[in-house]
Amino acid sequence: MDIQLEKKRFSTQKLLIIGGIILLIALIVFVIFSSMGGSKLNVEKERISINTVEKGVFQENIPVNGIVMPITTIYLDALEGGRVEEKFVEDGAILKKGDPILRLSNTDLELSLINQETQVYNLLTQMQISQNAARQNTINKLNQNTDVESGLIEAKRLYELNSKLYEKKVIARQDYIKAKNEYDYQKERMQLSKQILSEDSIAVKQEQSQVQNSYARTQNALELMRRKVADLVVKAPVDGQVTSLDAEIGQSKNKGERLGQIDVLSGFKVRADIDEHYISRIYNGQTGKFTMSGKSYSLSIKKVYTQVTNGRFQVDMQFEEDIPDGIRRGQTLQIRLALSDEKQAVLIPKGGFFQQTGGNWIFKISENGDTAYKVDITLGSQNTEYYEVLSGLQPGDKVITSSYDNYGDVQELVLKSP
Repeated sequence: MDIQLEKKRFSTQKLLIIGGIILLIALIVFVIFSSMGGSKLNVEKERISINTVEKGVFQENIPVNGIVMPITTIYLDALEGGRVEEKFVEDGAILKKGDPILRLSNTDLELSLINQETQVYNLLTQMQISQNAARQNTINKLNQNTDVESGLIEAKRLYELNSKLYEKKVIARQDYIKAKNEYDYQKERMQLSKQILSEDSIAVKQEQSQVQNSYARTQNALELMRRKVADLVVKAPVDGQVTSLDAEIGQSKNKGERLGQIDVLSGFKVRADIDEHYISRIYNGQTGKFTMSGKSYSLSIKKVYTQVTNGRFQVDMQFEEDIPDGIRRGQTLQIRLALSDEKQAVLIPKGGFFQQTGGNWIFKISENGDTAYKVDITLGSQNTEYYEVLSGLQPGDKVITSSYDNYGDVQELVLKSP
């Protein structure tokens, strides 16, 4: 008896076709989800930086580099040109005010000094001759005045005598008139002599004043010439250290040419370069801080140089309290310059995420700590350590702050423990 076999419902060919269709549908679904940005990426926790959002004191600041400089620098310029004849010190020497640094020679200047001295001596000789002549002239006039005074006394005596005799009719009228005329003549002579003496005195005083003024001017010119010759010896204007001394024996230096400088060692200042973007926010009295040997030090701006060079401008800062031990000229300091007052704010540490997100979003860790997903945020000011969070995060949230270079458009990260 034949047994009827049941016919199979699905053949192998049909199963292959169905499997292909399912795979095609799965591929289409995968492509759709990928294009919608809903992909995930496995990330090892040890390869990322996770930080907690916190609320704390925030102050906007910027990092700037400062160079330690002497509190005062005095430039040494050649007040007079000449040839370098002698160097008394070398670069780096510590000097007291007035110590010689180098000596220049200038034959023309030294010859001018000799000529000026000769002119002064000649003028002094002429003054002495003039004064002797004026003195002799005055003596002669005084002698003449004495003679006139004596004649006046004699004429007055005769006039008074003849007046009495004439009244008694002892002498003739002619003798009386003669005595009177002689007396009047002597009085006029006396008046004229006094006038001459007065004018002579005035003239002598004027002449002496003119000569003395001329002599004083010549003496001033001589003193100026002596100072110019003395300036050929370059001396330290203050106590300090010679730096950048540029002079060698036999070298010629022009008037006004820079020879070097002296740094005053009584203190230090810091000169910092700042990006011109901040020029409107920098002012005198603004503070900054830096750390040296584990201790924090404060600086304040005392001068702002508004000239911009290569996109940067400079400020001078002074130490507010202590100066670090062992600090040296030319040393570089990393300074955090404050741009605002301290305030309470929501903060996240700075990290590489900002380069990819521009501060517009960040990966936030889920409550169970297994995943991280994108959240939109708004950042405000920043300093060297933190960003100020204006919206999108709350204190206690955990976020990934390391670089997002390898994440592409991934929307969610699956965090794997090693």
